[in-house]
Amino acid sequence: MFTGLIEEIGTIQAIENIGDAKKFTFQCKTILEDIAIDDSIAVNGVCLTVIEFTQHSFSAIAIEETLSKTALGQYTIGSRVNLERAMLSSTRYGGHIVQGHVDCTATVTNIIQLSASWEYHIQFPSHYAALIVHTGSICINGISLTVAECGFNTLKVAIIPHTYTHTTIADLAIGDMVNLEFDIFGKYIERLLYVKQYSNEQ
Repeated sequence: MFTGLIEEIGTIQAIENIGDAKKFTFQCKTILEDIAIDDSIAVNGVCLTVIEFTQHSFSAIAIEETLSKTALGQYTIGSRVNLERAMLSSTRYGGHIVQGHVDCTATVTNIIQLSASWEYHIQFPSHYAALIVHTGSICINGISLTVAECGFNTLKVAIIPHTYTHTTIADLAIGDMVNLEFDIFGKYIERLLYVKQYSNEQ
């Protein structure tokens, strides 16, 4: 379980193909302070399991399922990624509930720089439209953000300077692929309504 509040920006140090899977090694610092084998780390919003670590990096494997549903397969050595350790029950809960289970990938369609903030426009598959609400929560590349506007297959988020400088959001360009995780409460509600409708039709 994560909050979507990024702890640090890491860098992909190495990528090793293991069959159809990939082993990623991430250079970082803060994440390593209390790291252990089998820990869960959110990498650009993707929950990965630590399989080994050194004083300067940790490694995790992304299997075929993960690579097919996320943007991880698009990254190269040197790519910067958002990192977050699993949350502790003793800390303040500042973002929103993030599982690290990416629902889909989406595309950046426009970036607008304003006087003191930035607007990012994202296009996503339209069958997820019911999971997006105005001022609701959305996780983009592991970052907990608030939906400023939403359409049938588009959304807009407003980025404050702190988020812009402390995450990889500034690295994005128009046309880039991002990982999206929708609010878990919205997914449960959609499932409940679906089951109720299906039951009524039987």
